[in-house]
Amino acid sequence: MKLPNVSITTTTRKRRLTNGDLAAYKQWYVNYRDPLSGRRVRRAFDTKKAAEASRDGLVRQFVEGSYVDPRSAPTVAEAVAHWLADREGKVKASTHASYAAICKAIVGPLLEGTTRERTDYAKTGVAPKGSKFLPLLGLVRLSDLTTAHIRPWHRTVTNQCGAYTANRAKAHLQSVLALAEEDFRIRAPAMPSGLVRRRAKVKKAILSPEHIRALLAEAQTDPEGLYYAFPFLAGTRPSEQLGLLWSEVDFDRNVIRICRVQERDGSLTEMTKTEAGTREVPMSAMLRAMLLEWRVRCPRRGKELHRVFPGPGRLQPWPKPRIGGGGPLAYQNFRRRYWEPVFERLGLPYVTPHSARHAFISTLQAEGIEVGLVAKLAGHASPAVTLSHYTQAVRGGEAAVAALDRAFAQAGTGS
Repeated sequence: MKLPNVSITTTTRKRRLTNGDLAAYKQWYVNYRDPLSGRRVRRAFDTKKAAEASRDGLVRQFVEGSYVDPRSAPTVAEAVAHWLADREGKVKASTHASYAAICKAIVGPLLEGTTRERTDYAKTGVAPKGSKFLPLLGLVRLSDLTTAHIRPWHRTVTNQCGAYTANRAKAHLQSVLALAEEDFRIRAPAMPSGLVRRRAKVKKAILSPEHIRALLAEAQTDPEGLYYAFPFLAGTRPSEQLGLLWSEVDFDRNVIRICRVQERDGSLTEMTKTEAGTREVPMSAMLRAMLLEWRVRCPRRGKELHRVFPGPGRLQPWPKPRIGGGGPLAYQNFRRRYWEPVFERLGLPYVTPHSARHAFISTLQAEGIEVGLVAKLAGHASPAVTLSHYTQAVRGGEAAVAALDRAFAQAGTGS
């Protein structure tokens, strides 16, 4: 089959300015015959570079047989909506809402102004008087999208919203284009180079094994020590720990099911941050012993065990017991009541609760546990870890928790 000829032509046009003068400008055209319909196609571009990029992309599509009629190609806005619909139900609602908010910086239009003005506009829908809106990528068809569109878009978002928002939007755009390439057979352009300025990354503080041994030894003598020992032994996110129910602690199978999170308001969401976050974590001997002991003393909801890490309730004048225990424990109260005091008491370098998760992962890696298994136990989604790795990880979980016990063997009787 003979490939269509793709040529570039140019013409000089004239535009009448507001003062009445005529101004000349050049326009470039990519010309070819559509191999699907046989019709002649002429696509206009403002720069020669953009026209050449379109021509090269068309030639590549013709050679690979991946050409799609531009009239049927979705716009970037439609591709973003398709991606958001695909992610719905796969991530928790608050995460999906953050995706949708960032995607507004892809689709546009973007209110030119301060962060406060954009926030007020998002809430009220009323734009400031005399405001200007900047077009982004929403109306561009995927078949036309090139690096010549992406580079100025990223610069605009960086200038208006900051580098953090621009780089998050860029990461989401890459995911949007990857899904569109699968579902719509639209070849995605490569991200232009040099968009992200590399900054020195601040290394997250992680406790040494000796520090963790001291903390776990303290936890085994502290009636409420499980609160701060748990993330070091299970690798959970704080929201996963605070959302854990006793019904998900399976002593018969010796696993803990991580399948929900606690939101900031104390409510429970019946899913984790991502699909990969729903997992089973085997219990080490130390963790199992601490959970069995804590189950006897754990505050109830009424007369029933409910949350593994509940709020303690309100103090009453002595000798009356606490009342209202067994309910949700807010994250800030967890840090103030259980987490921060033990570091001050033992004189340890302070780390955040999320750093305990990093310590869990780094300890398993240092003990030689296979990376796919570590990713499974930590609830990380990674394209490099296939389903077969996940299956292997479930079978090999006992080796991982045994490695934790070896690493912290000097922590006391739990080893």
